[in-house]
Amino acid sequence: MIAAGKLTVAVSGSREVFGRVEPLLAQLGRGVTYVGEGEVARLVKIAHNVFLGVVTQSLAEITVLAEKGGVSRAAFLEFLNDSVLGSDYTRYKSPALVNLDFTPTFTMPLLRKDLDLGLSAARDLEVPMPLAAATAQLVAGAIGAGHVEEDFATLILEQARNSGITLTPQNVPVDDGLSPQT
Repeated sequence: MIAAGKLTVAVSGSREVFGRVEPLLAQLGRGVTYVGEGEVARLVKIAHNVFLGVVTQSLAEITVLAEKGGVSRAAFLEFLNDSVLGSDYTRYKSPALVNLDFTPTFTMPLLRKDLDLGLSAARDLEVPMPLAAATAQLVAGAIGAGHVEEDFATLILEQARNSGITLTPQNVPVDDGLSPQT
């Protein structure tokens, strides 16, 4: 994300100090957002990563649904990425989901940690989070199945296994939205 100029930063603490360092932070990517006093940037990061887990599980589910119904993962994700529901993130994860390259960017144990932190904050703040809780259980199952060193996109492998199919790499070029196109 940094190399592609797409990093975003959430900052909390003193508004005055933020005003002084914002120009420096802005050089790191495409956005710097002041989110409040104290350490609330920590909650923003945790909430972001909870969403990351939920979105990835949902992406795994719909991709497996399409594949089991006869649509190639590459074609489905190309369609999704070009639709209103596509995003920088879905495009970024598409090569891993299509070609089953799970070189780690963020591991399942790290995702579980952030889901646990998010669910703990939700309990403290009395915010029900049923989708995050369900995702946390699926992540725990994936860890139990041995997915600890690879990228958390291996959620698609567990979704496929639970759906009665075995995925194979499609070995096709897929735009990740970050790499320069030739």
